[in-house]
Amino acid sequence: MNALSPSGTLKIGGTELEYRMIGPTPDKAPTIVMLHEGLGSVGLWGDFPEKLQAATGAGVFVYSRAGYGQSTSKPNPWPLNFMEIEALEVLPKVLDAIGFKRGLLLGHSDGASIATLYAGGIQDHRVRGVILIAPHFIVEDYGLESIRKTKTEFQTGALKAKLARWHKDVDATFNRWIDVWLDPHFRSWDISESLAYVRVPVEIIQGADDQYGTLRHIEIAREECYCPVEAVIVPKAAHSPHREQLEPTLKVAADFANRLLKAHGEGQIGRAA
Repeated sequence: MNALSPSGTLKIGGTELEYRMIGPTPDKAPTIVMLHEGLGSVGLWGDFPEKLQAATGAGVFVYSRAGYGQSTSKPNPWPLNFMEIEALEVLPKVLDAIGFKRGLLLGHSDGASIATLYAGGIQDHRVRGVILIAPHFIVEDYGLESIRKTKTEFQTGALKAKLARWHKDVDATFNRWIDVWLDPHFRSWDISESLAYVRVPVEIIQGADDQYGTLRHIEIAREECYCPVEAVIVPKAAHSPHREQLEPTLKVAADFANRLLKAHGEGQIGRAA
């Protein structure tokens, strides 16, 4: 493809995905590809991508999945396996389209689940590690109760107005996502088996007060993974430690990336896996 602009739209089939490219492009340096949360977008990452780029020197690529932000919308309803589709069908095309050569995946919440599914389902030797912020590997009643509260807040509180700043069709974005998570058939969703097929180091970052998931997700990763798993629990943070406790979260993510990409040499473009 042509050289990536600092921001623009990426065409994947008939879909246009908004993106930002911070720092060197994939042909010049390793790239950290960031996958947003279930109600996230390019903009909702805030300045975390810029700070991560400055702390690592790597390029940072951020995009909004279809149905989010300013990207092309998606028809209703979403299938219950929408994260599997994003990981195994869409993300490979995104990485190829940007000319991804070497680097890491960093996902938050649903994005962390998508990163897990990709790393476990596609043995892509370009991906040398994954950073998972508040990942979901199973569905917990604890998390579903918080999602029900989120639905009420969207309908009656200030959440809709906050999200409307970042999504061109906020009602569609919210309803498609929450209809999947609250579907009774989704209660059995479980991607823990994918962890057994991840062949690169894993860093998990979770807020101590995460309202959407317990520390069981860290336990599952340690039980299922054959690869190295590091986990950091961030005090005084809930489901979004990169917003609630930015500096300690940034340090963990940057230290992990620098250790792999620089100290271990995994970021060398063209290096054989």
